[in-house]
Amino acid sequence: MAGQADCSGLKIQKENAAQMEQYKQEFIEFMVDSKALKFGEFTLKSGRKSPFFMNAGAYETGGQLRKLGEYYARAIHDNYGDDFDVLFGPAYKGIPLSVAAAIAYSELYGREIRYCSNRKEVKDHGDVGILLGSKLKDGDRVVIIEDVTTSGKSIEETFPVVMAQAKVEIRGLMVSLNRMEKGPGGTVSALEEIRANYGFEAHAIITMKDVVEHLYNRPYNGQIYIDDELKASIDEYYKVYGA
Repeated sequence: MAGQADCSGLKIQKENAAQMEQYKQEFIEFMVDSKALKFGEFTLKSGRKSPFFMNAGAYETGGQLRKLGEYYARAIHDNYGDDFDVLFGPAYKGIPLSVAAAIAYSELYGREIRYCSNRKEVKDHGDVGILLGSKLKDGDRVVIIEDVTTSGKSIEETFPVVMAQAKVEIRGLMVSLNRMEKGPGGTVSALEEIRANYGFEAHAIITMKDVVEHLYNRPYNGQIYIDDELKASIDEYYKVYGA
């Protein structure tokens, strides 16, 4: 009986792993279809010249935002379970992300999660203050949601804003793509630096490694998005900036 139980548990683990891989592949294709993930030559805010670029501002339609919210909700549930109360999306791109993910979380898991975002400037009339959506309360458990983190600078700005509102616990950060690049410290990735500097977890729906593995010399919709030349450019980029 014990052997049967072990085999059953192993089968469930394999099935769960296969489902996770499938949903990662679907998300990569969804980013390409939405033109949120592009390949070529781009100058990042950090000044780095990158052969790929991720932009959550490319999600423009209701259908795209619905699907994006579902991917975020699944990844958040996989990493944090139901052990949180609020999704905080930093202005500006984090605002639609937090709204879409909160809606999807309710539909997928039957749990009402509040959304909260910040304004760039404090409003002094009507709905006063710096926050949009739900106010933060003492004891709230918060997951921060962003599109991508390259240097960790956005968290430097977001963390004090959140902590100034109430005595909350930040459960973690969820981004769509882990670029797998060195953070400002120059030794480990930006997500790992966030863990070390702030004491909370940082996860991504997919990594750039997942993207390369799925698209390299593999036709998608009749096109090769990562050919030998682009793969070589990505490899060179990671020799300099890879964590």
